[in-house]
Amino acid sequence: MNDWQNRVDAVWADEALSPDDVVTRIDELAAERPADDAVALFERAGARDSAGIEGEAEVLYRRALEIGLDDERRTRATIQLASTIRNLGKTEESLAMLQAEYEREPRGPLHDAAAAFYALALVSSGAPERAASIALQALAPHLPRYTRSVTGYAREIAGTPR
Repeated sequence: MNDWQNRVDAVWADEALSPDDVVTRIDELAAERPADDAVALFERAGARDSAGIEGEAEVLYRRALEIGLDDERRTRATIQLASTIRNLGKTEESLAMLQAEYEREPRGPLHDAAAAFYALALVSSGAPERAASIALQALAPHLPRYTRSVTGYAREIAGTPR
């Protein structure tokens, strides 16, 4: 699997490839795996998502999640699927998925990414203040100064006490 994943990663890293070329190359690599290999389905979904073929990506993400992915890929697939379906107009479902991922404990290394996409979905749903609060709360711990102030203001925007 490591050699296969390294070859997949090389496709993603090759900036000379067009989005259609990425889809073709990822599909060729996925064909080396069993038809219901969740990781291969996830990679195929991501390629289509990047190429703007969201409808096909959605089906592949859902199948990969249904089969089961390791925790990091599950988080990535959830974020990517939620972003894809938000772009397809399924804002409420996207919001629910991203809120669940954002509130998931323990927080994983992609928590801030979940926060960013949750904020985008909140904007799409007409809740820009809540979106700003979520985004600022994710940003605050990374600031060299003013962490406490930004966190307090973010909570204030959301209507929760400082």
